[in-house]
Amino acid sequence: TVPPDVEVVVGSDGTVSAVPRTGARNNTTTVGQLKLVNPPEQDMRRGGDGYFRLADGNPAPADPAVRVASGYLEGSNVNVVEQMVTMISLARHYETQTKLLSVAQEMDRSAAQLVAKS
Repeated sequence: TVPPDVEVVVGSDGTVSAVPRTGARNNTTTVGQLKLVNPPEQDMRRGGDGYFRLADGNPAPADPAVRVASGYLEGSNVNVVEQMVTMISLARHYETQTKLLSVAQEMDRSAAQLVAKS
């Protein structure tokens, strides 16, 4: 649990600390420790709940070489505007292709009727 009226700080080694916002700011309290792991990708399997686990079901061992970059916000690798424009373009291409197929079928029917009459 985190005490009230504190700032939560995560150290590069995974230490979670509580720093008071008022009073003596050098009086930090260690709240917890993150277990930092780096399992091999080929040993990972996605579970039915969406979480990744090791194939053998055991927890991954801690890796002292892994570090936390605190204070950063992870961004998406997708440009939303670009993807939206691409989706609209693809939808229009799909509509055009389906219309072309409909026109080709209608022309085929018309040609078959003309050939049948002569």
